[in-house]
Amino acid sequence: MSRASLLQDLYNHPCSQEHRAYRANRSVDDAVNLALHYILQHLDSARTYARILCVDFSSAFNTIIPALLQEKLSQLSVPDSTCRWITVFLSDRKQHVKLGKHVSDSQSICTGSPQGCVLSPLLFSLYTNNCTSSHQSVKLLKFADDTTLIGLISDGDESAYRWEADHLVTWCHQNNLELNTLKTVEMVVDFRKNSASPAPITLCDSTIDTVDFLGTIISQDLKWELNISSLIKKDQQRMYILRQLKKFNLPRTMMVHFYSSIIESILTSSITIWYAAATAKDKGRLQRVIRSAEKVIGCNLPSLQDPYTSRTLRCAGKIVADPSHPGHKLFETLPSGRRLRSIRTKTSRHKNSSVRTTFVNIIFILKQNITCRITFAEYYIWRYGSVLGTPCPSTCLRGKP
Repeated sequence: MSRASLLQDLYNHPCSQEHRAYRANRSVDDAVNLALHYILQHLDSARTYARILCVDFSSAFNTIIPALLQEKLSQLSVPDSTCRWITVFLSDRKQHVKLGKHVSDSQSICTGSPQGCVLSPLLFSLYTNNCTSSHQSVKLLKFADDTTLIGLISDGDESAYRWEADHLVTWCHQNNLELNTLKTVEMVVDFRKNSASPAPITLCDSTIDTVDFLGTIISQDLKWELNISSLIKKDQQRMYILRQLKKFNLPRTMMVHFYSSIIESILTSSITIWYAAATAKDKGRLQRVIRSAEKVIGCNLPSLQDPYTSRTLRCAGKIVADPSHPGHKLFETLPSGRRLRSIRTKTSRHKNSSVRTTFVNIIFILKQNITCRITFAEYYIWRYGSVLGTPCPSTCLRGKP
């Protein structure tokens, strides 16, 4: 086994489940969906609100101290030979600057990990592995160098959230990570009536109305109008290119490929997060972009419902088949073992969330397309193939959806 494979296996160890990036069967959508599920489930209770702190590090990969990383790897039971190999790899690296014909003197770099190196993201994730939350009411989500602290506040008690925020600052100082306070932002999600603005924390002087959470715009009211407007604006810029291609009499098949790769890919970006809770008005705005593309190309194009349904089912199937996935416990089966236990909701916000509607789609697909009672995992293997990519086994299924 190579040392890189050994580190990858170590990263997939349950001790590193707080990380969502650079791992098989983990994506940005998983991280955002779980964060929203934590918030919406908490807000179903009375006298509650949530505080979301999006932390930004300054040159995160360049701040790794090799000696400290070696100590952390040793604590994770990495062989000493591998630890020394990584330390030598990161230490005493030469670097110079070239501008035209002029070249500066070489300098030795003793901190950080090389940019563009395949091991750098993995080493940084292992470097921050011991940065965790010790309170159940505070969730710490890490996706590469993006760290988000979510405080689930009840009855106005913010002591746990403030303690975790102070602990995060202390941990960063101890591990040579510099917080960028100018880009560190906080948003408060509070649907209580006549509620007062909470006092700011050490890292932020004030709160904002929207945050860009891993590429998805989340507003204070947990609505998706701003995120959808951003997607439409990007697609309208690309529609100009599509019209220019039409003027050059490009074949229709090539224009459809251009639409799928350049325009539809933007429209369906993180669609499993926001589509279920989008309003009919916002869905109509998205559909108008598709109709405009249909007029330019001259053929019918698939609606957004199709990629949303297929991606939701594919994502849910992978989560069900992976017990180590953080969302696996949400797909709990009834005592019979044949059906999923539905998530109980008290508000329409939670009812229309992505995790909740996944169950509705699964139940609908099973009822409409399968004539015998099977588990969703069995249906997923039959429909998409196993998670490992092996051929689908023959089952007791009758008919094809």
